[in-house]
Amino acid sequence: MQKTSLDIAANREAIKYPGKIQIKRLLWGTIRLFFRHSPRMFFGFRSFVLKLFGAKIGDNVHIYNSAVIYMPWNLDIGDWSSIGEHAYIYNLGIIRIGKAVTISYRSHLCAGTHDYEDPSMPLLKSPIFIGDQAWICTEAFVGPGVTVGEGAVVGARAVVVKDVSPWTVVAGNPAHIIKNREIQRASGA
Repeated sequence: MQKTSLDIAANREAIKYPGKIQIKRLLWGTIRLFFRHSPRMFFGFRSFVLKLFGAKIGDNVHIYNSAVIYMPWNLDIGDWSSIGEHAYIYNLGIIRIGKAVTISYRSHLCAGTHDYEDPSMPLLKSPIFIGDQAWICTEAFVGPGVTVGEGAVVGARAVVVKDVSPWTVVAGNPAHIIKNREIQRASGA
């Protein structure tokens, strides 16, 4: 196998975002301070600010002030979902979060990587899709291009680099199925 040297200069010279996106990033970097320092319970205010920057936010969404949303215009989140404290939404590509989804404390959704087989390591912006009623548990990592199926649970500190089937529970590094998720009806329902 022939080895070649990385071309870091070419990577740095590549235009990764058009000028319009660069301006949005600059503005968001400034406004994000208001987002970050808003009172904890001001969920509506934070949704409003994100919508101003192009995010698609459903009804009754809770996004905590310590969550980091890298590019709001690449976020689509459904009704009754939440993004917990210190969660990191690195949405260079689209991140679509369904309805009634929980993204827990310090979870990391990463929709960006580099093509490591190309010497210039170009930026890839691979989308992430999280199905309705899924739960991404504390400190879990969901990588670029991954789909987490409806009702799936990604266990605490799991590393997900492949799609997760609906209504399964995955855990570990790399994440693997440990069981199916069974939902019990509440008494009186």
